[in-house]
Amino acid sequence: MSTRLAPLPAAAILLLALAASAQVDRVTGRPFATRSEVVAQHGMVCTSHPLATQIGVDILKAGGSAVDAAIAANAALGLMEPVSCGIGGDLFAIVWSAKDQKLQGLNASGRSPLGLSFEQMTAELSRLGRTNIPSTGLLPISVPGCVDGWFELHRRFGRLPMAQLMAPAVRYAREGFPVTEVIAYYWESARRYAGLPGAALETWAPGGRAPRAGEVFRNPDLGRTYSLVAEKGRDAFYRGEIAGKIDAFMRVHGGWLRQVDFERHTSTWVEPVSVNYRGYDVYELPPNGQGIAALQMLNLLEGFDLRAMGFQSADALHVMIEAKKLAFEDRARFYADPAFAKIPLRGLLSKAYAAERRKLIRPGQAGRAYEPGNPAPHEGDTIYLTAADAEGNLVSLIQSNYRGFGSGIVVPGLGFGFQDRGEMFVMQPGHANVYAPGKRPFHTIIPAFVMKDGRPFLSFGVMGGAMQPQGHVQILVNLIDFGLGLQEAGDAARWQHEGSTDYNSPPMKTGGWVNLESGIPWAVAGELKRRGHDLRTDLGGYGGYQAILWDPTNRVYRGASESRKDGCAMGY
Repeated sequence: MSTRLAPLPAAAILLLALAASAQVDRVTGRPFATRSEVVAQHGMVCTSHPLATQIGVDILKAGGSAVDAAIAANAALGLMEPVSCGIGGDLFAIVWSAKDQKLQGLNASGRSPLGLSFEQMTAELSRLGRTNIPSTGLLPISVPGCVDGWFELHRRFGRLPMAQLMAPAVRYAREGFPVTEVIAYYWESARRYAGLPGAALETWAPGGRAPRAGEVFRNPDLGRTYSLVAEKGRDAFYRGEIAGKIDAFMRVHGGWLRQVDFERHTSTWVEPVSVNYRGYDVYELPPNGQGIAALQMLNLLEGFDLRAMGFQSADALHVMIEAKKLAFEDRARFYADPAFAKIPLRGLLSKAYAAERRKLIRPGQAGRAYEPGNPAPHEGDTIYLTAADAEGNLVSLIQSNYRGFGSGIVVPGLGFGFQDRGEMFVMQPGHANVYAPGKRPFHTIIPAFVMKDGRPFLSFGVMGGAMQPQGHVQILVNLIDFGLGLQEAGDAARWQHEGSTDYNSPPMKTGGWVNLESGIPWAVAGELKRRGHDLRTDLGGYGGYQAILWDPTNRVYRGASESRKDGCAMGY
């Protein structure tokens, strides 16, 4: 819930500023740091749930690869954090292969139903009295890509059998696990799915209520589904019993997914794209995701001396917010499934294009209206986890249902819900992201990776919808420009700009608003307000961060995990 910030008296601002400048009295970190980095020699796993992290480390100790650990941890998170992820959703990953000495990207996102045309979608929406695709129910469901993503990653980089990777999650599904605090808070939203077809409440709120923090929760249906996938492979999900149950359910309840949609599903191996930011090569995946928005923002910010402006100064935050606005105008216009739209990727990532767009940023005034650029002339709520192994392999993986539990549709007996990624499509003919059958929607979930001097430097991500590219940039600026440590870079207070042009909205005319997290000095907030920024606060809307940094000097991994979430980093 957003609220406007009331101005403080001058005396109060002065006292707060003096307190903020007081001598640091901590052994490690700055006043906002909550814990030290985790350091280990042989392997590292960082996730948003301690038990999932522990499972990943156990897999590494058993001889598994970084990818094995990531798959096992992701399966556990699908059980333990269904408010964010699950096998009814999609997956993206960037993998550093020590053997091949290269980065490889995987787009494991699903596509819209082949049997649902644009005209039929329009008619369905008209019956609902809508012009855009809803976030719940049967219409926003696209093919889940997660399971195929697991098997694609495992085929290239796995060592241990899939049954061994799935076994811990299967055991916890049957025997139960204690629900953690932050996850319990978001689990309350399960009640919004009352009245939808399927078994959402029976699965997530048995007895009529969501589990509370500390209570032991079981999901034996998901345990059986996991066991079937572990025993019979990805075809159990896309060609066998599971796909058959989904097809039958959809036919009875008016859904559009069919077994043929599952049978034709494929993941796509892609080349990660990058820009160089102050000597660091930052990699993201190309669209249909939004990762290149972070790269566009970095290109814009490279022209400003952020270090001289000062950490969390009004000058630094102002130009970062304006860079976000500019990048997101291009995001709204150009980012889409490249199989259906021509994306001027090289132009969008061009330094020359960034130099032109940078001229639009006024140091003393917040922009109220930006139009998308013309890059053509330069052409020639989600979980994130990361894992590293003793051979030097690293994986940056992100996986999501989209809005919390997703669509709220659960096929009885399967134990998981379907994502609502189809909501991201635009019902505007001619738009790059316009709905079409068999098309991947615009996607928010983005893994990231950083190279330095040709060697792996950082595997990281930040969860949270449109916050993700903003979060990526803030983490990198904290590390590179301001010299914060790996954990400090994630624990530092964040900002999030909202209300700019989105994938299904007209160009921004109001300037949007900026959510400021507690910890940003009030004097800075006051100066941003003077420059025309509409300032608000937002509970829990600043993302969730995990990261592994390779320290080549000491030959150790450094791990960090988001203090705003329940998770942790662990190594051995």
